[in-house]
Amino acid sequence: MIELLVMRQAPQLVEAFGIGVDTAAEILIVVGDNPERIKSEAALAKLAGVSPVPTGSGTTSGKHRINQGGHRQLNAAIYRTVIVRMQHHAPTKAYVARRTVEGKSKRDIVRCLKRYVIREVYHLVKAHPRTGPISV
Repeated sequence: MIELLVMRQAPQLVEAFGIGVDTAAEILIVVGDNPERIKSEAALAKLAGVSPVPTGSGTTSGKHRINQGGHRQLNAAIYRTVIVRMQHHAPTKAYVARRTVEGKSKRDIVRCLKRYVIREVYHLVKAHPRTGPISV
């Protein structure tokens, strides 16, 4: 039943690589519950808990960590998408290899990929008017 609702409401989400019906459903739930809060991709990233936050206080070292706040289930769904892409998506594999050679840790690479995925999700959801209120 969830698959039917997701496919009727936002088939473009399931078409994106690594986003399954469960992830798309979680995205639609969060977007539907918070339409007034999602004015930009940065707002969605903050809501999902994948926005970058500088580490340390005072003079920063230029490093960032992922925001610890946000919607934990959406964050987990985005993480699952990133892991699937890291294992099976050729462009993402190439990105991981390149960033590893540059000296980035796996944690930093996942942080960057989560932000990329949430940016893609924002454009997929906002580009299609059908992702408004769900009618059963």
